[in-house]
Amino acid sequence: MHIPESLQDLADSEAVQFLKRPKTIVRIFAGVFSLIIFSSLLTDGYQNKTDSSQLHCVLNSNNMACSFAVGAGLLAFVCCLTFLALDAHESRITSTRFKTAFQLLDFILAVLWAGTWFMGFCFLANQKQRSPPKEFLLGSSSAKAAITFAFFSIFIWIFQAYLALHDLRNDAPVPYKRSLDEGAVVLTTLSPPSATSPINMPSIGANNLNYASSALSPYVTTPKVPRLVMMPDN
Repeated sequence: MHIPESLQDLADSEAVQFLKRPKTIVRIFAGVFSLIIFSSLLTDGYQNKTDSSQLHCVLNSNNMACSFAVGAGLLAFVCCLTFLALDAHESRITSTRFKTAFQLLDFILAVLWAGTWFMGFCFLANQKQRSPPKEFLLGSSSAKAAITFAFFSIFIWIFQAYLALHDLRNDAPVPYKRSLDEGAVVLTTLSPPSATSPINMPSIGANNLNYASSALSPYVTTPKVPRLVMMPDN
């Protein structure tokens, strides 16, 4: 089967290679799960009871449960979009300190979101269990969807933390170099001399005086002794 050259160029493009990265795929899944959580409860999470026209949260009439799911889902969705944009420009980041700080922040936020969704899943499931049956005519399926994807988000963010830690360990710090553009003195790593390439020091002796004198700086010269010149008699 012959593949056109244009499709091959498309498959080798930076955008396709970026979408194939495991970190990108995990971020997209995390963003989609967060979108489902907050949108399902934002649209159908508040319903009126059969004997009242006032809107209540379908999770045990606890407005805090719906507010938590909507707020956490929205923040997680924005966080995924932000880190996707930063990942797209990661190759343009030349500062090693900024890249290390970015990876460390990614790991910390992934751990925090994994813990947040674990507690959120327990809280939402508990409120759903305490809800009286058939209290609301609609909204039950939306609550179940939010609880289900909150459970899946735990593992997504744990895997995201693992990928961030893996990148943080693999990217060894590059020795800083002296740069006139940065205008700062930075460190350079110096490797100690190995045993296979010892430094040959000249030995001091009678036979090595010429070598020792030639090893001196060319700017250091020995004073010349004045010579006596015999003048002929007239």
